[in-house]
Amino acid sequence: MMPKLFQSGAKNQGQNMTTRIVGIDGMTLGQLNQEVANGGHFVFYQYTISVIVMTFRRSSAIYYIPPGQSRMAKAWPFLLITLLLGWWGIPWGPIYSIGSLVTNFGGGKIVTEDVLAHLFSAPGQEVIPATRIEHAETGYVPPEQR
Repeated sequence: MMPKLFQSGAKNQGQNMTTRIVGIDGMTLGQLNQEVANGGHFVFYQYTISVIVMTFRRSSAIYYIPPGQSRMAKAWPFLLITLLLGWWGIPWGPIYSIGSLVTNFGGGKIVTEDVLAHLFSAPGQEVIPATRIEHAETGYVPPEQR
């Protein structure tokens, strides 16, 4: 379950709101490209909240994890939310909680290629699927340079 990249529910109201990427404030696309080439990642985490018979599994914002930093550091709040609030809904609480915990203990869901494809796509172009993204020795190659 991946969050819709860069779109929100406000689309129905005629607005195009963007999803916030935590950790890239002030970075240019060139700096971001170099950071990712050096081992940076974009990830999101899952959490589960249950209220008696209702269970909600949600995804966090997308987080940028710089090279050399652990993806687990950002996972702890979502692990704690799931551990404390996820189990109580029957039957989906335990099922969704286990899935969220597995994802988060694995360092979250990596969506680096999807985010880069979106960031480097020209306005009005369809986002290129992650399977077609190519990496050069220096990092990501924007679609217009292929």
